[in-house]
Amino acid sequence: MKRINVLIVDDSAFMRKLIADFLSQDTRLQVVGTARNGEDGLRKIKELNPDVVTMDVEMPVLNGLEALKMIMKSKPVPVVMLSSTTREGADHTFAAMEYGAVDFIAKPSGPISLDLHKIKAELAEKVVSASNANIKNLGKISSFGKKHTKLRQNYSKIELNKSIDQSNGPAFKTNTHDKRIICIGTSTGGPRALQRVLTELPGNLNAPVLIVQHMPAGFTKSLASRLNGLSELTVKEAEEGDVLEKGTAYIAPGGFHLKVGRSGRDLVLHLDESPPKNGHRPSVDIMFESLSELKDFRKIAVIMTGMGADGREGLAAIKKSGEVKAIAESMETSIVFGMPRAAIEAGLIDDVQNVERIAESILKFV
Repeated sequence: MKRINVLIVDDSAFMRKLIADFLSQDTRLQVVGTARNGEDGLRKIKELNPDVVTMDVEMPVLNGLEALKMIMKSKPVPVVMLSSTTREGADHTFAAMEYGAVDFIAKPSGPISLDLHKIKAELAEKVVSASNANIKNLGKISSFGKKHTKLRQNYSKIELNKSIDQSNGPAFKTNTHDKRIICIGTSTGGPRALQRVLTELPGNLNAPVLIVQHMPAGFTKSLASRLNGLSELTVKEAEEGDVLEKGTAYIAPGGFHLKVGRSGRDLVLHLDESPPKNGHRPSVDIMFESLSELKDFRKIAVIMTGMGADGREGLAAIKKSGEVKAIAESMETSIVFGMPRAAIEAGLIDDVQNVERIAESILKFV
């Protein structure tokens, strides 16, 4: 089997050595070179033609973000960023995703992480996953972060006309007669996909939205804040006891499973730290399985880009629990067509769409 060639870019000689040693222990990977900064990394990419690059965000001469923009413009290659878990580090990480990084991994304890062994297995898996990324989609950043208004305006007109006759309670609470809930699961490439979908949904959406994005603790709050600033929806990191409201999207916090329970006529969120499922916490399967208990709700389930098969088992459960429409992102726009493929091949999907059409499909079912 052909091994995956990896270039390591980091300004710390210690970190370069540590990362190289860890990756070299995986028989699927071969470290073909290292670089001490972004400028050196650009030269090495041209010389060595690696399959995947790991790159630190903070470096002298040419930092990781600037180098990434130049890589995606001149010679696109899958890049996995290494970032700190600080607020600034999270902001840099999402900027990197916007510029075309496939994925990122959080250093356990800052720029020089003596305990890097804690993420050894995760780093290797993310490099392998990145090697399967859909390169042609990585550089398409022109529409990433922009608002898309036509679809939202059309939906808003419809909902305004409908709401004139409604007189039984608050317009955006889930305890009205019109019980709908949207749930989205995604992983590698998910922040870009979520941004594209959520910015096309209207603020008066007639359902709450639950989201599981595979992401470590310390990053989901920044993701929610970023999406909240770009979307007409209210987007927040989910908290224990949140009462679900229409027009609001709730992102599972890194390190916690997201579940839904009842409190009278309301739906309430619960977070727990039970063991990961298939290596994930939060898990899409667990969120979907929780929603399968809500027999009297119409559900729209969405599975987008990501490695593996998380969401397939949960979707099978949710499909047995009443009216459900399931949407999968297409192979054409998925950065990694793992999670959508698993659900499609299991015969669980009603509609396959490119990412730019997913919001339209959601609104059709809503």
